[in-house]
Amino acid sequence: MRKTIVPSGMEGLTRDWKMSPGHLAGGLLFLTGFNGAAPDGSVSDDPKVQIEVAFAQVEAVLSEAGLSFADIAEVTSYHVGLRDHLALFKEAWALRMRDPYPAWTAIDVAGFATEGVIVELRVIAVAR
Repeated sequence: MRKTIVPSGMEGLTRDWKMSPGHLAGGLLFLTGFNGAAPDGSVSDDPKVQIEVAFAQVEAVLSEAGLSFADIAEVTSYHVGLRDHLALFKEAWALRMRDPYPAWTAIDVAGFATEGVIVELRVIAVAR
């Protein structure tokens, strides 16, 4: 079974970008990369705000699928200036992740399509 997961307010991703916020396939939920840009396109200069925005968007997709952060199996986080905000990221991570902890890879990148974005999350969760 394959199914598109689209929380309220994220319909533009499927309409404008032709991608799913979440795609359920083979017992796994694959999430689109969610970054520090809010759904309205605004980008805060504050790294903590961007990290929270990215996690909030991930949570919205998980919730729409009936899942939570406890169901995450793998995360790849992409960062512009990783060392500059790694401590903030780890704080946000620690508030959400539970044992058994997901696999996590953090990668420093040169930039994203949206100017000013410093973080993006790629997530795979196990569906119940």
